[in-house]
Amino acid sequence: MIIFPAIDIKGGKCVRLEQGRLDRETIYGEDPVQRAKLWESKGALYLHIVDLDGAFEGVRLNRSIIKSIVDNVSIPVQLGGGIRTINDIKDVLSLGVQRVILGTSVVEEDGFLEEALFKYGNKIAVSIDAKNGYVALNGWTKISDIKAIYFGKVLENMGLKTLIYTDISKDGMLQGPNLEELKVLKESLDINIIASGGVSSADDVKLLKSLNMYGAIIGKALYTGNIKLEEILG
Repeated sequence: MIIFPAIDIKGGKCVRLEQGRLDRETIYGEDPVQRAKLWESKGALYLHIVDLDGAFEGVRLNRSIIKSIVDNVSIPVQLGGGIRTINDIKDVLSLGVQRVILGTSVVEEDGFLEEALFKYGNKIAVSIDAKNGYVALNGWTKISDIKAIYFGKVLENMGLKTLIYTDISKDGMLQGPNLEELKVLKESLDINIIASGGVSSADDVKLLKSLNMYGAIIGKALYTGNIKLEEILG
């Protein structure tokens, strides 16, 4: 299972949010590039980056920082946040990002994902952000009437190979991942699933491994020291 340390960027700084809420923000450093280099030095094999300005405002203000991260680490980077057009995907990949994460745009734009998958294949991932089993939209501010498992099956049938599943009620809360929902997803879908949200201990990591997850994104627990990256990778 691949461990993806998370670096969320807002206003050029490294931050974490609780349950995706801007009013519950904690700053964990002024320099996301140094944070990326730190995670690599501790053994990370892949980084997960979110441009929160892009996700919430639809404007990707942190392009130069993301480019600098890619240029200063030797491990691959996946990026999400504000990527809503084919040109956005092209631009992000031109920075050297290995995998582009699509979110709300997949639901709202007919034909967008089909075109993205046709042009870029395995370089595309989709993030299903869900609450109580239903897909959340617009930076988690709106809950749709689309069941996450149904949506996952639709994406699989379209040819998607990598799915990120975030339980937003768990995200940033250090309360453990939603293992029940992840287990059902794993049993229902035949694609790579990356678990996100609530991973708070080494035991959580072991449980996700037992579910044969392709990967796990870890954010706040790494920043608070609840999880030591070098230990769970050792």
